Amino acid sequence: MVRADLILTGGKVVTLDRQWQKTQAIAIAGGRILAVGRTGDIAAMAAAKTTRIDLAGRTAVPGLIDAHAHMDREGLKAKLPSLAGASCIDDICQRIEALVRDAEPGEWIVTMPIGDPPHYTGVPGNLREGRVPNRHELDRVSPDNPVYIRAIWGHWRNSLPLVSIANSAALRLAGITRDTLAPSPEIQIDRDMASGEPNGVFHEFDHKPLVEHTLMSVVPRFTLADRIAGLRQSMRIYNSFGTTSVFEGHGIAAEVLAAYQALRHESTPSVRAHLLFSPSWSSAQTDQVTGLLKSWGAWLAGRGLGDEYLRVGGLYTESDYSSTNRLRAKTGPYTGWAGFNYDSCLPEDVMVEMMVEATRNGIRIGSFTPNILDLYEKVDKIVPLAGKRWIIEHMGILDGDEIARIRDLGIHLTMLTSRYIFQQGAALHREMGDRAGRIAPLRSLIDAGVPVALATDNVPPTMFHTMWHAATRRTEETGQPFAEQQCISREEALACASREGAYLTFEEDEKGTLEPGKLADIAVLLDDPLSVDDDRLPGITADLTLVSGKIVYDRAEASNAAL
Repeated sequence: MVRADLILTGGKVVTLDRQWQKTQAIAIAGGRILAVGRTGDIAAMAAAKTTRIDLAGRTAVPGLIDAHAHMDREGLKAKLPSLAGASCIDDICQRIEALVRDAEPGEWIVTMPIGDPPHYTGVPGNLREGRVPNRHELDRVSPDNPVYIRAIWGHWRNSLPLVSIANSAALRLAGITRDTLAPSPEIQIDRDMASGEPNGVFHEFDHKPLVEHTLMSVVPRFTLADRIAGLRQSMRIYNSFGTTSVFEGHGIAAEVLAAYQALRHESTPSVRAHLLFSPSWSSAQTDQVTGLLKSWGAWLAGRGLGDEYLRVGGLYTESDYSSTNRLRAKTGPYTGWAGFNYDSCLPEDVMVEMMVEATRNGIRIGSFTPNILDLYEKVDKIVPLAGKRWIIEHMGILDGDEIARIRDLGIHLTMLTSRYIFQQGAALHREMGDRAGRIAPLRSLIDAGVPVALATDNVPPTMFHTMWHAATRRTEETGQPFAEQQCISREEALACASREGAYLTFEEDEKGTLEPGKLADIAVLLDDPLSVDDDRLPGITADLTLVSGKIVYDRAEASNAAL
Protein backbone atom coordinates (compact mmCIF):
# COMPACT_ATOMS: atom_id res chain seq x y z
CA MET A 1 0.00 0.00 0.00
CA VAL A 2 1.22 3.50 -0.88
CA ARG A 3 1.59 5.49 2.31
CA ALA A 4 0.43 9.08 2.63
CA ASP A 5 2.72 12.04 3.30
CA LEU A 6 -0.21 13.91 4.84
CA ILE A 7 -3.68 12.98 5.97
CA LEU A 8 -6.59 15.26 6.90
CA THR A 9 -9.26 13.44 8.91
CA GLY A 10 -12.34 14.02 10.98
CA GLY A 11 -14.10 16.65 8.92
CA LYS A 12 -16.43 17.19 6.01
CA VAL A 13 -14.76 16.82 2.62
CA VAL A 14 -16.69 18.31 -0.30
CA THR A 15 -15.11 16.67 -3.34
CA LEU A 16 -17.18 18.41 -6.05
CA ASP A 17 -16.78 15.34 -8.21
CA ARG A 18 -19.55 14.66 -10.72
CA GLN A 19 -21.37 12.52 -8.13
CA TRP A 20 -21.22 15.44 -5.64
CA GLN A 21 -19.63 13.06 -3.13
CA LYS A 22 -19.01 14.21 0.43
CA THR A 23 -16.80 12.29 2.79
CA GLN A 24 -14.59 12.73 5.87
CA ALA A 25 -10.89 12.58 5.07
CA ILE A 26 -8.14 13.01 2.47
CA ALA A 27 -4.78 11.29 1.97
CA ILE A 28 -2.01 13.09 0.08
CA ALA A 29 1.26 11.79 -1.39
CA GLY A 30 3.74 13.55 -3.64
CA GLY A 31 1.66 16.72 -3.78
CA ARG A 32 -1.38 14.90 -5.13
CA ILE A 33 -4.51 13.39 -3.67
CA LEU A 34 -3.96 9.73 -2.92
CA ALA A 35 -7.47 8.95 -1.71
CA VAL A 36 -10.61 10.42 -0.18
CA GLY A 37 -12.90 8.48 2.10
CA ARG A 38 -13.95 7.76 5.63
CA THR A 39 -11.64 8.75 8.47
CA GLY A 40 -10.84 5.15 9.47
CA ASP A 41 -9.90 4.13 5.95
CA ILE A 42 -7.70 7.17 5.37
CA ALA A 43 -6.04 6.89 8.79
CA ALA A 44 -4.95 3.39 7.79
CA MET A 45 -2.88 4.90 4.97
CA ALA A 46 -0.62 6.75 7.40
CA ALA A 47 2.94 5.71 8.19
CA ALA A 48 5.25 6.75 11.02
CA LYS A 49 6.41 9.86 9.14
CA THR A 50 2.96 10.87 7.89
CA THR A 51 1.84 14.34 8.97
CA ARG A 52 -1.65 14.30 10.44
CA ILE A 53 -4.12 17.18 10.49
CA ASP A 54 -7.29 16.83 12.53
CA LEU A 55 -10.02 18.73 10.71
CA ALA A 56 -12.04 18.68 13.93
CA GLY A 57 -15.31 19.04 12.08
CA ARG A 58 -14.07 21.70 9.68
CA THR A 59 -14.93 21.61 5.98
CA ALA A 60 -12.35 20.90 3.26
CA VAL A 61 -13.14 22.05 -0.29
CA PRO A 62 -11.10 22.21 -3.49
CA GLY A 63 -8.79 25.21 -3.63
CA LEU A 64 -10.78 28.07 -5.13
CA ILE A 65 -10.05 29.38 -8.62
CA ASP A 66 -10.70 33.07 -9.35
CA ALA A 67 -11.57 33.31 -13.03
CA HIS A 68 -10.92 37.05 -13.43
CA ALA A 69 -8.81 38.10 -10.48
CA HIS A 70 -6.59 41.12 -11.18
CA MET A 71 -4.70 39.64 -8.24
CA ASP A 72 -1.67 41.90 -8.70
CA ARG A 73 -3.67 44.98 -7.66
CA GLU A 74 -4.47 43.84 -4.12
CA GLY A 75 -0.94 44.04 -2.76
CA LEU A 76 -0.24 47.27 -4.62
CA LYS A 77 -2.94 48.98 -2.55
CA ALA A 78 -0.73 48.55 0.51
CA LYS A 79 2.19 50.30 -1.21
CA LEU A 80 0.46 53.67 -0.82
CA PRO A 81 -0.70 55.35 2.43
CA SER A 82 -4.40 54.82 3.09
CA LEU A 83 -7.02 57.51 3.67
CA ALA A 84 -9.62 54.96 4.77
CA GLY A 85 -11.80 56.12 7.66
CA ALA A 86 -11.26 59.84 7.02
CA SER A 87 -14.58 61.56 7.71
CA CYS A 88 -13.69 65.16 6.93
CA ILE A 89 -11.13 67.28 5.10
CA ASP A 90 -9.23 67.92 8.31
CA ASP A 91 -8.77 64.16 8.80
CA ILE A 92 -7.24 63.92 5.33
CA CYS A 93 -4.98 66.91 5.89
CA GLN A 94 -3.75 65.54 9.21
CA ARG A 95 -2.73 62.31 7.51
CA ILE A 96 -0.94 64.21 4.75
CA GLU A 97 0.80 66.35 7.36
CA ALA A 98 2.07 63.24 9.16
CA LEU A 99 3.42 61.86 5.88
CA VAL A 100 5.20 65.15 5.15
CA ARG A 101 6.93 65.06 8.54
CA ASP A 102 8.51 61.71 7.61
CA ALA A 103 9.38 62.69 4.02
CA GLU A 104 12.48 64.25 2.55
CA PRO A 105 12.20 67.85 1.32
CA GLY A 106 10.56 67.84 -2.09
CA GLU A 107 9.67 64.14 -1.91
CA TRP A 108 6.35 63.16 -3.47
CA ILE A 109 3.45 62.22 -1.19
CA VAL A 110 1.14 59.89 -3.13
CA THR A 111 -1.81 58.26 -1.35
CA MET A 112 -4.61 55.84 -2.00
CA PRO A 113 -7.96 57.38 -2.97
CA ILE A 114 -10.42 58.96 -0.57
CA GLY A 115 -12.93 56.46 0.78
CA ASP A 116 -12.99 53.00 2.27
CA PRO A 117 -11.93 49.83 0.44
CA PRO A 118 -12.85 47.69 -1.32
CA HIS A 119 -15.45 49.77 -3.20
CA TYR A 120 -14.67 53.38 -2.13
CA THR A 121 -18.37 54.23 -2.28
CA GLY A 122 -20.08 57.43 -1.14
CA VAL A 123 -17.32 59.91 -2.05
CA PRO A 124 -17.51 62.84 -1.37
CA GLY A 125 -20.65 62.34 0.71
CA ASN A 126 -18.58 60.38 3.22
CA LEU A 127 -16.82 63.63 4.17
CA ARG A 128 -18.54 66.09 6.51
CA GLU A 129 -18.07 68.96 4.07
CA GLY A 130 -19.64 67.02 1.19
CA ARG A 131 -16.63 67.76 -1.00
CA VAL A 132 -12.99 66.73 -1.36
CA PRO A 133 -10.07 68.95 -0.32
CA ASN A 134 -8.57 71.35 -2.85
CA ARG A 135 -4.96 72.34 -3.45
CA HIS A 136 -5.10 75.27 -1.02
CA GLU A 137 -6.08 72.99 1.87
CA LEU A 138 -3.36 70.50 0.97
CA ASP A 139 -0.86 73.38 0.63
CA ARG A 140 -1.40 74.34 4.28
CA VAL A 141 0.06 71.00 5.43
CA SER A 142 2.41 70.44 2.50
CA PRO A 143 3.63 73.72 0.99
CA ASP A 144 6.80 72.25 -0.49
CA ASN A 145 6.26 68.51 -0.96
CA PRO A 146 4.16 67.63 -4.00
CA VAL A 147 0.98 65.76 -3.00
CA TYR A 148 -1.27 63.62 -5.17
CA ILE A 149 -4.33 61.73 -3.93
CA ARG A 150 -4.94 59.06 -6.54
CA ALA A 151 -8.20 58.21 -8.22
CA ILE A 152 -9.71 54.78 -7.74
CA TRP A 153 -9.74 52.15 -10.41
CA GLY A 154 -13.29 52.91 -11.52
CA HIS A 155 -14.53 49.33 -11.55
CA TRP A 156 -13.95 49.05 -7.81
CA ARG A 157 -17.28 50.83 -7.33
CA ASN A 158 -18.60 51.02 -10.92
CA SER A 159 -19.90 54.56 -10.57
CA LEU A 160 -18.59 57.91 -11.79
CA PRO A 161 -16.92 60.33 -11.55
CA LEU A 162 -13.44 59.39 -10.38
CA VAL A 163 -11.67 62.10 -8.42
CA SER A 164 -8.01 62.85 -7.77
CA ILE A 165 -6.38 65.87 -6.10
CA ALA A 166 -3.01 67.60 -6.46
CA ASN A 167 -1.52 70.37 -4.36
CA SER A 168 0.21 73.43 -5.83
CA ALA A 169 3.69 71.87 -5.81
CA ALA A 170 2.38 68.86 -7.74
CA LEU A 171 0.58 71.09 -10.25
CA ARG A 172 3.79 73.06 -10.84
CA LEU A 173 5.79 69.90 -11.50
CA ALA A 174 3.07 68.72 -13.90
CA GLY A 175 3.09 72.07 -15.69
CA ILE A 176 -0.63 72.64 -15.09
CA THR A 177 -1.73 76.29 -15.18
CA ARG A 178 -4.89 78.29 -15.83
CA ASP A 179 -4.18 77.85 -19.55
CA THR A 180 -4.03 74.04 -19.40
CA LEU A 181 -6.81 72.33 -21.30
CA ALA A 182 -8.18 68.88 -20.57
CA PRO A 183 -6.70 66.39 -23.07
CA SER A 184 -10.02 64.55 -23.32
CA PRO A 185 -13.73 65.36 -22.80
CA GLU A 186 -13.74 62.67 -20.09
CA ILE A 187 -11.55 64.90 -17.86
CA GLN A 188 -12.77 67.96 -15.95
CA ILE A 189 -10.16 70.31 -14.45
CA ASP A 190 -11.90 72.07 -11.56
CA ARG A 191 -11.08 75.77 -11.24
CA ASP A 192 -11.47 78.61 -8.75
CA MET A 193 -14.51 80.60 -9.76
CA ALA A 194 -12.84 83.99 -9.25
CA SER A 195 -9.37 83.45 -10.72
CA GLY A 196 -9.88 80.61 -13.19
CA GLU A 197 -6.83 78.89 -11.71
CA PRO A 198 -6.96 75.09 -11.27
CA ASN A 199 -7.98 74.23 -7.70
CA GLY A 200 -6.17 70.88 -7.85
CA VAL A 201 -9.28 68.70 -8.20
CA PHE A 202 -9.71 66.50 -11.27
CA HIS A 203 -12.92 64.67 -12.14
CA GLU A 204 -12.94 61.84 -14.65
CA PHE A 205 -16.00 60.44 -16.39
CA ASP A 206 -14.50 57.11 -17.43
CA HIS A 207 -13.98 54.01 -15.31
CA LYS A 208 -10.32 53.68 -16.26
CA PRO A 209 -8.15 56.51 -14.86
CA LEU A 210 -6.86 58.90 -17.51
CA VAL A 211 -5.46 61.85 -15.52
CA GLU A 212 -2.51 59.85 -14.18
CA HIS A 213 -1.55 58.91 -17.75
CA THR A 214 -1.86 62.45 -19.12
CA LEU A 215 -2.03 65.62 -17.01
CA MET A 216 -0.41 64.04 -13.95
CA SER A 217 1.89 61.54 -15.65
CA VAL A 218 4.77 63.10 -13.67
CA VAL A 219 3.54 61.36 -10.51
CA PRO A 220 5.85 58.53 -9.35
CA ARG A 221 4.81 55.18 -10.75
CA PHE A 222 4.72 51.64 -9.43
CA THR A 223 8.18 50.15 -9.89
CA LEU A 224 9.02 46.54 -10.66
CA ALA A 225 10.07 46.15 -7.02
CA ASP A 226 6.67 47.51 -5.97
CA ARG A 227 4.90 45.05 -8.24
CA ILE A 228 6.94 42.08 -7.02
CA ALA A 229 6.33 42.93 -3.35
CA GLY A 230 2.69 43.70 -4.09
CA LEU A 231 2.15 40.43 -5.92
CA ARG A 232 3.75 38.47 -3.10
CA GLN A 233 1.38 40.16 -0.62
CA SER A 234 -1.56 39.61 -2.98
CA MET A 235 -0.92 35.88 -2.99
CA ARG A 236 -0.99 35.79 0.81
CA ILE A 237 -4.29 37.65 0.84
CA TYR A 238 -5.89 35.41 -1.78
CA ASN A 239 -4.64 32.32 0.09
CA SER A 240 -6.34 33.64 3.24
CA PHE A 241 -9.67 33.25 1.44
CA GLY A 242 -8.88 29.74 0.19
CA THR A 243 -7.91 30.78 -3.35
CA THR A 244 -5.14 28.65 -4.85
CA SER A 245 -5.37 29.55 -8.56
CA VAL A 246 -6.22 32.59 -10.65
CA PHE A 247 -6.99 33.16 -14.30
CA GLU A 248 -6.16 36.63 -15.61
CA GLY A 249 -8.61 36.95 -18.46
CA HIS A 250 -8.06 40.66 -19.12
CA GLY A 251 -4.52 39.88 -20.12
CA ILE A 252 -1.22 40.77 -18.49
CA ALA A 253 1.20 43.45 -19.63
CA ALA A 254 4.96 42.95 -19.63
CA GLU A 255 5.59 44.82 -16.36
CA VAL A 256 3.18 42.56 -14.44
CA LEU A 257 4.44 39.43 -16.18
CA ALA A 258 7.94 40.40 -15.06
CA ALA A 259 6.72 40.42 -11.44
CA TYR A 260 5.16 36.96 -11.85
CA GLN A 261 8.36 35.64 -13.43
CA ALA A 262 10.47 37.08 -10.62
CA LEU A 263 8.37 35.32 -7.99
CA ARG A 264 8.42 32.06 -9.94
CA HIS A 265 12.22 32.25 -10.19
CA GLU A 266 12.48 33.06 -6.49
CA SER A 267 10.40 30.14 -5.19
CA THR A 268 7.25 28.10 -5.64
CA PRO A 269 4.34 30.58 -5.69
CA SER A 270 1.42 30.00 -3.33
CA VAL A 271 -1.13 30.85 -6.04
CA ARG A 272 -1.09 29.19 -9.46
CA ALA A 273 -1.62 31.65 -12.30
CA HIS A 274 -2.75 31.24 -15.90
CA LEU A 275 -2.34 34.55 -17.72
CA LEU A 276 -3.76 35.64 -21.04
CA PHE A 277 -1.34 37.88 -22.90
CA SER A 278 -2.17 41.59 -23.28
CA PRO A 279 -0.50 42.72 -26.51
CA SER A 280 0.74 46.23 -27.17
CA TRP A 281 -0.02 46.63 -30.85
CA SER A 282 2.46 48.99 -32.48
CA SER A 283 0.12 49.36 -35.43
CA ALA A 284 -3.58 48.85 -36.14
CA GLN A 285 -2.90 47.76 -39.72
CA THR A 286 -4.30 44.31 -40.46
CA ASP A 287 -1.18 42.92 -42.15
CA GLN A 288 1.11 44.01 -39.32
CA VAL A 289 -1.24 42.72 -36.62
CA THR A 290 -1.70 39.30 -38.23
CA GLY A 291 2.01 39.10 -39.00
CA LEU A 292 2.86 39.62 -35.33
CA LEU A 293 0.26 37.07 -34.33
CA LYS A 294 1.85 34.40 -36.50
CA SER A 295 5.17 34.97 -34.78
CA TRP A 296 3.52 34.60 -31.37
CA GLY A 297 1.78 31.36 -32.26
CA ALA A 298 4.66 29.23 -31.07
CA TRP A 299 4.27 30.35 -27.45
CA LEU A 300 0.65 31.53 -27.13
CA ALA A 301 -0.97 28.54 -28.84
CA GLY A 302 -2.75 25.80 -26.95
CA ARG A 303 -2.06 26.09 -23.24
CA GLY A 304 0.88 28.38 -23.92
CA LEU A 305 4.23 28.33 -22.12
CA GLY A 306 4.97 27.67 -18.47
CA ASP A 307 4.38 25.10 -15.79
CA GLU A 308 1.71 24.17 -13.26
CA TYR A 309 2.43 27.33 -11.24
CA LEU A 310 2.79 30.00 -13.93
CA ARG A 311 1.57 29.80 -17.50
CA VAL A 312 1.02 32.38 -20.25
CA GLY A 313 -1.23 31.35 -23.10
CA GLY A 314 -3.99 32.85 -25.19
CA LEU A 315 -4.70 36.47 -26.00
CA TYR A 316 -7.02 39.21 -24.75
CA THR A 317 -8.51 41.66 -27.23
CA GLU A 318 -11.25 44.26 -27.51
CA SER A 319 -12.51 46.75 -30.06
CA ASP A 320 -12.41 49.90 -27.89
CA TYR A 321 -9.93 51.58 -30.24
CA SER A 322 -10.71 54.94 -28.66
CA SER A 323 -8.76 58.16 -28.39
CA THR A 324 -8.81 57.84 -24.59
CA ASN A 325 -7.19 54.40 -24.68
CA ARG A 326 -4.56 55.69 -27.06
CA LEU A 327 -3.87 58.55 -24.65
CA ARG A 328 -3.46 56.12 -21.76
CA ALA A 329 -1.10 54.01 -23.84
CA LYS A 330 1.33 56.91 -24.17
CA THR A 331 2.74 56.08 -20.74
CA GLY A 332 3.46 52.51 -21.88
CA PRO A 333 4.97 50.16 -20.94
CA TYR A 334 3.66 51.55 -17.63
CA THR A 335 0.01 50.56 -17.08
CA GLY A 336 -0.85 51.89 -13.60
CA TRP A 337 -3.63 50.04 -11.80
CA ALA A 338 -4.65 48.30 -15.02
CA GLY A 339 -1.87 45.74 -15.37
CA PHE A 340 -2.90 45.30 -19.01
CA ASN A 341 -1.99 47.30 -22.10
CA TYR A 342 -4.40 49.98 -23.24
CA ASP A 343 -3.21 49.56 -26.82
CA SER A 344 -4.35 45.95 -26.85
CA CYS A 345 -7.52 47.32 -28.49
CA LEU A 346 -8.04 47.24 -32.25
CA PRO A 347 -10.58 48.61 -34.72
CA GLU A 348 -13.39 46.07 -35.01
CA ASP A 349 -12.62 44.95 -38.57
CA VAL A 350 -8.93 44.47 -37.74
CA MET A 351 -9.87 42.65 -34.56
CA VAL A 352 -11.96 40.13 -36.50
CA GLU A 353 -9.10 39.48 -38.94
CA MET A 354 -6.73 39.06 -36.01
CA MET A 355 -9.06 36.56 -34.31
CA VAL A 356 -9.38 34.53 -37.51
CA GLU A 357 -5.59 34.32 -37.71
CA ALA A 358 -5.47 33.45 -34.01
CA THR A 359 -7.81 30.51 -34.59
CA ARG A 360 -5.67 29.25 -37.45
CA ASN A 361 -2.62 29.41 -35.18
CA GLY A 362 -4.30 27.67 -32.26
CA ILE A 363 -4.37 30.79 -30.07
CA ARG A 364 -7.34 31.13 -27.75
CA ILE A 365 -9.09 34.49 -27.38
CA GLY A 366 -10.79 36.18 -24.42
CA SER A 367 -12.73 39.45 -24.60
CA PHE A 368 -15.59 41.47 -23.17
CA THR A 369 -16.19 43.81 -26.08
CA PRO A 370 -19.96 44.51 -25.90
CA ASN A 371 -20.77 42.80 -29.23
CA ILE A 372 -18.18 40.06 -28.84
CA LEU A 373 -20.71 37.26 -29.40
CA ASP A 374 -21.49 38.66 -32.86
CA LEU A 375 -17.76 38.92 -33.62
CA TYR A 376 -17.05 35.38 -32.44
CA GLU A 377 -19.80 34.16 -34.77
CA LYS A 378 -18.11 35.96 -37.67
CA VAL A 379 -14.89 34.13 -36.86
CA ASP A 380 -16.70 30.81 -36.47
CA LYS A 381 -18.08 31.06 -40.00
CA ILE A 382 -14.51 31.17 -41.32
CA VAL A 383 -12.71 28.90 -38.84
CA PRO A 384 -14.90 26.83 -36.47
CA LEU A 385 -14.50 27.58 -32.76
CA ALA A 386 -15.89 24.27 -31.48
CA GLY A 387 -13.69 22.77 -28.78
CA LYS A 388 -11.42 25.80 -28.50
CA ARG A 389 -12.98 27.17 -25.29
CA TRP A 390 -12.86 30.81 -26.25
CA ILE A 391 -13.95 33.11 -23.45
CA ILE A 392 -16.43 35.91 -22.94
CA GLU A 393 -15.37 37.86 -19.86
CA HIS A 394 -17.57 39.85 -17.48
CA MET A 395 -20.79 38.68 -19.10
CA GLY A 396 -23.70 40.46 -17.44
CA ILE A 397 -27.00 40.53 -19.33
CA LEU A 398 -28.18 37.73 -21.63
CA ASP A 399 -31.45 36.60 -23.16
CA GLY A 400 -32.37 33.04 -24.07
CA ASP A 401 -31.27 33.38 -27.68
CA GLU A 402 -27.83 34.66 -26.68
CA ILE A 403 -27.40 31.82 -24.18
CA ALA A 404 -28.17 29.30 -26.93
CA ARG A 405 -25.69 30.94 -29.29
CA ILE A 406 -22.98 30.89 -26.60
CA ARG A 407 -23.65 27.20 -25.94
CA ASP A 408 -23.51 26.34 -29.64
CA LEU A 409 -20.15 28.06 -30.06
CA GLY A 410 -18.69 26.23 -27.04
CA ILE A 411 -17.85 29.50 -25.32
CA HIS A 412 -16.79 29.61 -21.66
CA LEU A 413 -18.11 32.53 -19.57
CA THR A 414 -16.64 34.30 -16.57
CA MET A 415 -19.30 36.02 -14.49
CA LEU A 416 -18.78 39.30 -12.62
CA THR A 417 -21.47 38.98 -9.96
CA SER A 418 -20.17 41.85 -7.81
CA ARG A 419 -21.13 44.35 -10.48
CA TYR A 420 -24.28 42.94 -12.04
CA ILE A 421 -25.89 41.45 -8.94
CA PHE A 422 -24.46 43.20 -5.87
CA GLN A 423 -23.48 46.73 -6.90
CA GLN A 424 -25.86 47.45 -9.79
CA GLY A 425 -28.52 44.76 -9.38
CA ALA A 426 -31.17 46.98 -7.75
CA ALA A 427 -30.82 49.72 -10.37
CA LEU A 428 -30.81 47.22 -13.23
CA HIS A 429 -33.89 45.54 -11.73
CA ARG A 430 -35.78 48.84 -11.74
CA GLU A 431 -34.67 49.51 -15.30
CA MET A 432 -35.47 46.07 -16.71
CA GLY A 433 -38.57 45.16 -14.70
CA ASP A 434 -39.92 41.75 -15.67
CA ARG A 435 -36.84 41.20 -17.85
CA ALA A 436 -34.54 41.25 -14.79
CA GLY A 437 -34.06 37.50 -15.08
CA ARG A 438 -31.63 38.29 -17.89
CA ILE A 439 -29.23 39.91 -15.42
CA ALA A 440 -26.41 37.46 -14.58
CA PRO A 441 -28.70 34.54 -15.51
CA LEU A 442 -26.65 31.80 -13.86
CA ARG A 443 -29.51 29.32 -13.52
CA SER A 444 -30.37 29.58 -17.21
CA LEU A 445 -26.72 29.29 -18.25
CA ILE A 446 -26.04 26.20 -16.15
CA ASP A 447 -29.28 24.56 -17.26
CA ALA A 448 -28.29 25.22 -20.89
CA GLY A 449 -24.93 23.52 -20.35
CA VAL A 450 -22.80 26.66 -20.67
CA PRO A 451 -19.59 26.49 -18.58
CA VAL A 452 -19.51 29.42 -16.15
CA ALA A 453 -16.68 30.34 -13.80
CA LEU A 454 -17.13 32.90 -11.04
CA ALA A 455 -14.69 35.77 -10.58
CA THR A 456 -13.97 38.53 -8.06
CA ASP A 457 -12.44 41.20 -10.31
CA ASN A 458 -10.55 42.01 -7.08
CA VAL A 459 -13.63 43.67 -5.48
CA PRO A 460 -13.19 42.21 -2.88
CA PRO A 461 -10.63 39.42 -3.34
CA THR A 462 -12.73 36.59 -1.89
CA MET A 463 -14.64 34.04 -3.90
CA PHE A 464 -17.13 33.64 -1.07
CA HIS A 465 -18.61 37.01 -1.98
CA THR A 466 -19.22 35.82 -5.52
CA MET A 467 -20.75 32.58 -4.26
CA TRP A 468 -23.04 34.61 -1.99
CA HIS A 469 -24.14 36.78 -4.93
CA ALA A 470 -24.83 33.71 -7.07
CA ALA A 471 -26.78 31.85 -4.38
CA THR A 472 -28.80 34.75 -2.90
CA ARG A 473 -28.85 37.54 -5.53
CA ARG A 474 -28.96 40.17 -2.78
CA THR A 475 -28.11 43.73 -3.77
CA GLU A 476 -25.95 46.26 -1.95
CA GLU A 477 -28.59 48.97 -2.25
CA THR A 478 -31.61 47.12 -0.83
CA GLY A 479 -30.20 44.03 0.87
CA GLN A 480 -32.98 42.11 -0.87
CA PRO A 481 -32.80 39.51 -3.64
CA PHE A 482 -34.11 40.02 -7.16
CA ALA A 483 -34.90 37.63 -10.02
CA GLU A 484 -34.60 34.73 -7.61
CA GLN A 485 -35.38 32.26 -10.39
CA GLN A 486 -31.75 32.76 -11.43
CA CYS A 487 -30.32 31.70 -8.04
CA ILE A 488 -28.11 28.63 -8.09
CA SER A 489 -27.45 26.21 -5.25
CA ARG A 490 -24.53 26.56 -2.86
CA GLU A 491 -22.92 23.45 -4.36
CA GLU A 492 -23.28 24.83 -7.88
CA ALA A 493 -21.80 28.15 -6.76
CA LEU A 494 -18.85 26.35 -5.16
CA ALA A 495 -18.34 24.38 -8.37
CA CYS A 496 -18.35 27.61 -10.39
CA ALA A 497 -15.70 28.90 -7.97
CA SER A 498 -13.42 25.89 -8.44
CA ARG A 499 -14.29 23.06 -10.83
CA GLU A 500 -15.37 25.36 -13.67
CA GLY A 501 -12.26 27.49 -13.23
CA ALA A 502 -10.14 24.40 -13.85
CA TYR A 503 -12.09 23.69 -17.03
CA LEU A 504 -11.44 27.29 -18.10
CA THR A 505 -7.68 26.62 -18.14
CA PHE A 506 -7.87 23.09 -19.63
CA GLU A 507 -6.86 21.68 -16.23
CA GLU A 508 -10.00 19.78 -15.30
CA ASP A 509 -7.91 16.61 -14.97
CA GLU A 510 -5.47 18.33 -12.63
CA LYS A 511 -7.47 20.40 -10.15
CA GLY A 512 -10.87 21.85 -9.27
CA THR A 513 -12.14 18.75 -7.43
CA LEU A 514 -10.83 16.57 -4.61
CA GLU A 515 -10.29 13.28 -6.44
CA PRO A 516 -7.42 10.77 -6.47
CA GLY A 517 -4.59 11.77 -8.79
CA LYS A 518 -5.36 15.49 -8.77
CA LEU A 519 -3.21 18.23 -7.28
CA ALA A 520 -3.71 18.57 -3.55
CA ASP A 521 -4.95 22.18 -3.62
CA ILE A 522 -7.30 22.41 -0.65
CA ALA A 523 -9.03 25.06 1.46
CA VAL A 524 -9.95 24.12 5.04
CA LEU A 525 -12.80 26.26 6.34
CA LEU A 526 -14.24 26.73 9.81
CA ASP A 527 -17.69 27.38 8.31
CA ASP A 528 -19.34 25.06 5.82
CA PRO A 529 -20.20 27.13 2.70
CA LEU A 530 -22.96 24.66 1.83
CA SER A 531 -24.92 25.16 5.06
CA VAL A 532 -23.82 28.35 6.84
CA ASP A 533 -26.43 31.11 7.16
CA ASP A 534 -26.68 33.40 4.13
CA ASP A 535 -25.38 36.37 6.12
CA ARG A 536 -22.19 34.51 7.06
CA LEU A 537 -21.38 33.10 3.64
CA PRO A 538 -19.51 36.16 2.26
CA GLY A 539 -17.37 36.41 5.39
CA ILE A 540 -15.92 32.90 5.22
CA THR A 541 -12.14 32.73 5.40
CA ALA A 542 -9.69 29.86 5.29
CA ASP A 543 -8.25 28.24 8.40
CA LEU A 544 -5.69 26.42 6.25
CA THR A 545 -4.85 26.62 2.57
CA LEU A 546 -2.76 23.94 0.88
CA VAL A 547 -1.12 23.98 -2.55
CA SER A 548 0.32 20.66 -3.75
CA GLY A 549 -0.21 19.33 -0.24
CA LYS A 550 1.91 22.02 1.42
CA ILE A 551 0.40 24.55 3.81
CA VAL A 552 0.74 28.01 2.29
CA TYR A 553 -1.61 29.74 4.72
CA ASP A 554 -2.38 29.01 8.37
CA ARG A 555 -4.78 31.44 10.02
CA ALA A 556 -3.53 30.68 13.52
CA GLU A 557 0.08 31.38 12.53
CA ALA A 558 -0.94 34.52 10.63
CA SER A 559 -2.87 35.77 13.67
CA ASN A 560 0.09 35.16 15.99
CA ALA A 561 2.45 36.91 13.58
CA ALA A 562 0.18 39.96 13.56
CA LEU A 563 0.33 40.32 17.36
